[in-house]
Amino acid sequence: MVSVCFYFQVHQPFRLKKYSVFEIGKSSDYFDHKKNKEIIEKVAKKCYLPMNHLLLDLIKKHHGKFKVSFSLSGSIIEQFQRYKPEVLESFQELAKTGCVEFLAETYNHSLSYLFSKDEFKEQVELHQKTIKDLFGQEPCVFRNTELIYNNELAHFVQDLGFKGIVAEGADHILGWRSPNFVYTPKTAPRLKLLLKNYKLSDDIAFRFGNRTWEEYPLHSPKFAQWVSSVNGNGQVINLFMDYETFGEHQWEDTGIFEFMRHLPDDILRHPDNDFKTVSEVIDSYPSVGELDIHNFISWADVERDLSAWLGNRIQNYAAKELYNFEQAIKGLDNNALLEDWRRLTTSDHLYYMCTKWFNDGDVHKYFNPYNSPYEGFIAFMNVLNDIAIRIAHLSHGEELQITVPVENPSSLVKGVTG
Repeated sequence: MVSVCFYFQVHQPFRLKKYSVFEIGKSSDYFDHKKNKEIIEKVAKKCYLPMNHLLLDLIKKHHGKFKVSFSLSGSIIEQFQRYKPEVLESFQELAKTGCVEFLAETYNHSLSYLFSKDEFKEQVELHQKTIKDLFGQEPCVFRNTELIYNNELAHFVQDLGFKGIVAEGADHILGWRSPNFVYTPKTAPRLKLLLKNYKLSDDIAFRFGNRTWEEYPLHSPKFAQWVSSVNGNGQVINLFMDYETFGEHQWEDTGIFEFMRHLPDDILRHPDNDFKTVSEVIDSYPSVGELDIHNFISWADVERDLSAWLGNRIQNYAAKELYNFEQAIKGLDNNALLEDWRRLTTSDHLYYMCTKWFNDGDVHKYFNPYNSPYEGFIAFMNVLNDIAIRIAHLSHGEELQITVPVENPSSLVKGVTG
């Protein structure tokens, strides 16, 4: 028997406007409200609404045998509430079916675990409360931002009370092992680890509409045959991907919606196949062994590491300065300032500063509001300088200054190779 576990990431950041040095100390309106609204409305029309409607139809058609899991960041939830409440309502309708599970993550889709365990825990707890309030579920499985994972994280997440965690099934950590089994982290014996089958996931997420791909066109019977071939040599096929795969990354005219419409029929035609949520996989299958993962992995780019966010000097400098403000901000008890700061922790802001413009260039340009990584860095550092002024005013202390010359980042980017 083999189970199919669909997990979809749903996230959009609060994008910054091109905040200039002349606005520092004069305006604390950092975010591009017009652009954020336009993107939410566009993706809602192309992806969120039609795909949610399709999933609801499939759940009803198959009388609960078709199931999926989601992780919605707090950032996307807030934007649904602000710009497109009918999308949030459609997710709530899915939650009512009992066939959709919502995972926990950091509220602001942040890299906080790497810089502040206290902030990480606070964001996770805030996200758990939001999911409980909106969808009536208490998340028991965790996914870290962009599937960033290692042994230490697994132990920390276990201590927060979760029973499972999802991660990337990267070749360099699996070796001869298969991602189609349930594992246990070496440092967290009470936690189960589910790994993305990146080949089959990426066949849908990245290769589906590629006319030069040798398997093009991909129809659901062919994919179902690939799934069924795992019977006897695996427990579960974890298909993890961005939800925007449907209708946005892969446009409707590629046939992606029709592919999904027929896929459950073709997979369930084999009597040994079924669909499970992440928690159901964890409850149904025993661990086949331990995985010992020391270095951080992620699902980003060909390297599957942290270099998409922390691969150059400007990214590391921006992140360090950002988290240096944490204690000062939290000591002020100012919700507006804390909210702005937390929105800056969203990993996308560092992603836009990535200088790896090679194989992954098109990925890093997607939904990117800047013309270059350096433009993103300048806007971000200008905002941090305004944050410093706000902290000083609220604490009646000396005005803080970030020493980097934000209009000329050459001192940091000289010699950057990605």
